[in-house]
Amino acid sequence: MKLAFIGGGVMGEAIISALLDKGVAQPTDITVCDIVARRRQHLERTYSVKVVDSSAAAVKDSDIVVLAVKPQEFPTAAQGIGDLLKADQTVLSIMAGISTAAIRDTLGHEAIVRAMPNTPAQIGEGMTVWTATEAVSRRRRQSVRKVLGALGQELYAEDEKYIDMATAVSASGPAFIFLMMEALTDAAVHIGMRREMAAPIVLQTLLGSARYAQASGKHPADLRNMVTSPGGTTAEGLLALEEAGIRAAFAEAIMAAYQKAKQLGG
Repeated sequence: MKLAFIGGGVMGEAIISALLDKGVAQPTDITVCDIVARRRQHLERTYSVKVVDSSAAAVKDSDIVVLAVKPQEFPTAAQGIGDLLKADQTVLSIMAGISTAAIRDTLGHEAIVRAMPNTPAQIGEGMTVWTATEAVSRRRRQSVRKVLGALGQELYAEDEKYIDMATAVSASGPAFIFLMMEALTDAAVHIGMRREMAAPIVLQTLLGSARYAQASGKHPADLRNMVTSPGGTTAEGLLALEEAGIRAAFAEAIMAAYQKAKQLGG
């Protein structure tokens, strides 16, 4: 399976690293196009992949073309690609907000996969939601599943509308979690705990809670109730969070990110 990456930024590099680490591809299978010479040098030196400064040079002879540029960079990156794509090549986009219809109209190509990975993909713990046009064959969908599976968990969505929703929840979500980690750590310091002590406590509490929820399969409300004793410290803290409007704040954050994702798609 030959892959061409249009864009060798953070997420593009994360996918390359995961593919090589999991043995899904070999360095000789990957070509990366990036306009920044320093990035090309870094990727070639670190992963021994082929690097070029021309999209056209990267696309040639590839099975899957990964669009890993920022949404606003797509029109420029797309120049010269469409005329070179063959019917049996698959375009895999990880650009936020850019619909399959927009990609098809820009490139004049039908076989398109739209995926939304997230930051934890950099360590193989990502969550990627993806969809594909009818022109993507069953065999090629399996290849795409292998690529995205190397990043962590992947979930196929029949309806493309869920990709923008996933952009808000799973792609933007890590930032919301990181903010929560920061806030919990700062709160611990506020009550007198040393920061170097608070930081690992908060990190393991979040990590352990997530793994426990995954292992138990219980609803989050049930898990919360298991921790909350009547009249106890947890109940008091939860009351303060509810009075501060934490649920509404998360709802507003997700909605704002969702609307932005749709705006990026024009």
